[in-house]
Amino acid sequence: MTNTTTIPTLAGDGSFTAYRAVPAGTPKAAIVVIQEIFGVNAGIRRKCDTLAEAGYLAIAPDLFWRLEPGIELDPDVKPEFDRALELMGQFDQDKGIADIEATIRAARSELGDGAKVGAVGYCLGGRLAFMTAARTDIDASVGYYGVGIDGLLGEKHAIANPVLLHVPEEDHFVDKDAQAAMHAGLDDHPKVTIYDYAGEDHGFATEFGERRSDVSAKLADERTAAFFAEHLR
Repeated sequence: MTNTTTIPTLAGDGSFTAYRAVPAGTPKAAIVVIQEIFGVNAGIRRKCDTLAEAGYLAIAPDLFWRLEPGIELDPDVKPEFDRALELMGQFDQDKGIADIEATIRAARSELGDGAKVGAVGYCLGGRLAFMTAARTDIDASVGYYGVGIDGLLGEKHAIANPVLLHVPEEDHFVDKDAQAAMHAGLDDHPKVTIYDYAGEDHGFATEFGERRSDVSAKLADERTAAFFAEHLR
């Protein structure tokens, strides 16, 4: 079952919508799905649906609601891609993390005491997943091709729960120096695992469109599924 839910902000100054996919049986845990710069579009909704099919309550908050509520963009259409970049430039990431935390609280409230909540994010969401691991009590976090994580390494000491990062080696938004810095800063972190994907570019695990690289996407998603099965039980 899928629907849209409304979540109040932590500050109590507003509310935002979230796409919600519910499994057929009792959820074994919840996973917050963190959008790319393209909004909660068909690809992000499909990520939620797949997680629900695997037994999780999946919730994708509309993090751009303060800028343009409900926006959905196609990365393969240049004007829409350009609009996504504009929104990214206007987006307040600290408020985004607060909205993710509000979503975590809503999920825990729905599932009850002791319920575990994970997060998985893509692109901008991959960066936010790392920030969520450092700034909230999320139980497990996965980031696909997160941008600018090398600039967040000063927060790594605050990561208390498992983190998995998928890094395409030919990511045109994350150069080799940034990737090397990520490895240098995180390879010895007891809670962080990094997988590299040779020959792959940014967006390789998208559900739809030209960016998808099917073999590597399936491998990354299998690793993510195993990670959540281990840490959200």
